[in-house]
Amino acid sequence: MTILSKATGLGKGSLYNFFPGGKEEMMEAVLENIDGWFAKAIFSPLEDVSDPAAAITAMFDDVTAYFRSGRRVCVVGCLGLNSSGETFAVKVRGYFARWISALAHCLEVAKVPPAMAMDLAEEAVSGIQGGIVLARALGDEASFQRIAHRLRSTLLDAISRHG
Repeated sequence: MTILSKATGLGKGSLYNFFPGGKEEMMEAVLENIDGWFAKAIFSPLEDVSDPAAAITAMFDDVTAYFRSGRRVCVVGCLGLNSSGETFAVKVRGYFARWISALAHCLEVAKVPPAMAMDLAEEAVSGIQGGIVLARALGDEASFQRIAHRLRSTLLDAISRHG
């Protein structure tokens, strides 16, 4: 609440005025915003792909910018680890499942075998999430950038080998 109050310039009472459903309604609005951005910037380009290598490169560029090279937490990931995450378990599951599915689809369009595409997609999404946590824990955004670069290279190498 303190962070939202500071970010919006509104007092806690005003926030509750805009969100009479309380913290759950506020978190729902935050998740809808995140989902909208990811659907437009990440998921749709991977799902409606014509150039898989370009889509993967754009995904890493956009994710790196969005998470500010690991300086910005993944709210969805944090919520999934939090005990209150049960309230939003379906949304959290859907977010990660769609990202993995969209990335695997993109790799399959590039002729990467389906099982390998799924393995690579899971590894990439988990690596991005882990890189965010590690960069924050170490206070070292360069670690996120190195991890993202390695993951990108792995996916692009798979495309070049099979495409």
